[in-house]
Amino acid sequence: MDIKLYQVDAFTERPFGGNPAAVCPLGGWPEDTLLQAIAEENNLSETAFFVPEGAGFRLRWFTPKAEVDLCGHATLATAHVLFARLAYEKPEVTFYTRSGELRVKRVSEGYQMDFPASIPLPVDPPQALMVGLGVAPEQVLAAYDYVVVLGSEKEVRELNPDFQTLSELDGRGVLVTAPGEDVDFVSRCFFPKLRVNEDPVTGSAHCELAPYWAERLNKHNLRAKQLSARGGQLQCMVEVNEETHAAERVLLVGKAVDYLDGMIRLPD
Repeated sequence: MDIKLYQVDAFTERPFGGNPAAVCPLGGWPEDTLLQAIAEENNLSETAFFVPEGAGFRLRWFTPKAEVDLCGHATLATAHVLFARLAYEKPEVTFYTRSGELRVKRVSEGYQMDFPASIPLPVDPPQALMVGLGVAPEQVLAAYDYVVVLGSEKEVRELNPDFQTLSELDGRGVLVTAPGEDVDFVSRCFFPKLRVNEDPVTGSAHCELAPYWAERLNKHNLRAKQLSARGGQLQCMVEVNEETHAAERVLLVGKAVDYLDGMIRLPD
């Protein structure tokens, strides 16, 4: 059995920037153990698999350790493969996922992804979080990740986490954020439990970060920067419910570039 593989750098305009993801188009679903084995062999933060379904595609994401509920950069990479490599002709593609329907369309700035917002709420920080980060935060919140708010971009940039300690936390991972010097906010994102100590650029994290900063800064259009070694920038727009004024959707805009094409060759 042969499986086509595309590797794409997402949230960047240049190779070796942003966040790399592997994308594998499939005609049907093999056993989950095979999908997980491929993701582990690829050893990237995410491998995306998609299968045609209805008017769109069923999309799933795997880290080297486990399947996850939402991944922004691998969704961006998958949309790029469809539009740029597989001649997908419709103006917008719909993905059916564990997090509901996700829509991606081409825009002048790259690709715009329409994701559900997740509102982080204040929590008492667990001891492992404080020990693992070694800093005194201004605030700690949680959604499906812990969100740790620091006072400056410099503090975020200079963090040196203890990943073993952070891997003992519940939840998916840890997002550390602060006001940006030349953008609205900055972040770094740590997922050691998923064998991704630091993710280069994390679209799904901005479904939590953008609603927080939109409320704090009283603005719905935000520029964000992730301060990983590879680095990446995102445009975020938070859509709110007209009645409750709560964040409902986060629109993320980013670019993607091709890195390699390959073929996974497996015995029949």
